Amino acid sequence: MAGNIKIRAKAEGGETSVKALMTHPMETGLRKDKKTGELVPAHYITEVTCKWKDKVVLTALWSGGVSQNPYLAYKFKGGQAGDPVELTWVDNKGETETATDKIT
Repeated sequence: MAGNIKIRAKAEGGETSVKALMTHPMETGLRKDKKTGELVPAHYITEVTCKWKDKVVLTALWSGGVSQNPYLAYKFKGGQAGDPVELTWVDNKGETETATDKIT
């Protein structure tokens, strides 16, 4: 799947805020195709891992109940301008994508 992740991170007052928008269909496997009447196969993100300087700061386990093109925002203590942050997702088909940004 040729998707993408937009990620932004900002440090302020000893805390870093990260916002990410992931392009993904997030199909539950329960929706029917309007033209064919067949179920659309399940295709959703199952795990999101967020890192700061190669240290995991967040792991989220998702299911088909998350909306299409999910948005994720989180905060963690620490981080300085220039430090790298990374977000990686894996879906139920084994596809994966990673994006990185530097904290501003």
